[in-house]
Amino acid sequence: MDYALIWAVLISIAVFAYVALDGFDLGVGILFPWFREEKFRDRMVNSVAPVWDGNETWLVLGGGGLLAVFPLAYSVLMPALYMPVIAMLLGLIFRGVAFEFRFKSRANKHWWDIAFMAGSMVATFCQGIMLGAMLQGIAVTDRAYSGGWFDWLSPFTIFSGLAVCVGYALLGATWLIMKTDGQLQGRAYRIAINTAVLLIIAIAGVSMFLVSHFENVADRWLNWPTSAALWLIPFLLAGIGSGLLNALVKKREGQPYWWALGVFFIAYLGFSISIFPYLVPFEITLWEAAGPDNSLAFLLAGAVVLLPIIFFYTGYAYWVFRGKVQEGDGYHD
Repeated sequence: MDYALIWAVLISIAVFAYVALDGFDLGVGILFPWFREEKFRDRMVNSVAPVWDGNETWLVLGGGGLLAVFPLAYSVLMPALYMPVIAMLLGLIFRGVAFEFRFKSRANKHWWDIAFMAGSMVATFCQGIMLGAMLQGIAVTDRAYSGGWFDWLSPFTIFSGLAVCVGYALLGATWLIMKTDGQLQGRAYRIAINTAVLLIIAIAGVSMFLVSHFENVADRWLNWPTSAALWLIPFLLAGIGSGLLNALVKKREGQPYWWALGVFFIAYLGFSISIFPYLVPFEITLWEAAGPDNSLAFLLAGAVVLLPIIFFYTGYAYWVFRGKVQEGDGYHD
């Protein structure tokens, strides 16, 4: 069995699950500046209150899996991305503390709102920075990081950070469309349309950057006719993007979030194809980065047991707390 490939797929699933789930509750925090009324902010937070901490399980699984299964990749990526990783974790900590304290400290609630918003923005922006840094390439010499302290910082990584902020704002807006009604929902529709257009443009921009700057990526996507099957992906992106905009314009409450996830999935698939089989583009492949097969097999046995449990309790939580969030709802009251 190709344990390294199996684990690469599992970690990819964990990363996408994190983006799909924690993305919308980070997006809710990013949208706070557009919803200044306290009653709206309370409903927004209550819409994610039952599930936000469980969503971060996937971040732990993705990061911990990378360390356990692909230690070489972890040892290269962490020194290259120390600053955005630490900033992301601090943002998540501020956001988590603010989430609890904004319901308890009435006198300072506006400060905790700012902390919740800032933590969400910083964590999201840093995730985009890390994505951009990986896509633009990381300097490796003799199986170790050989770049500088600020190699992760470039116009492209800043653009990637902003693009992920826009994407999470879209997920947050479509989540609010599904979970709320009235004025809050109407404002979420308008935000979702704008962020959907911006996200599709950003995905196109990142794609053009990769094709124009990396010869192996260009060969993979532009070497006709061997690349013909891959061109289904941009057409799928266009179709799903059209479906998203159509659902938003026609105000179909239950559909926009799933269409938005489709946009993220197609973009994720396209970027993965662009860098495959590298875990550290374009230096270290997943097989070079993997640990011994006996270790991977042992870890896989545990994953086979734990992953269905995680999927079950995550799905159960969403099922229990399904439906609209009304003003005054919330388990913190």
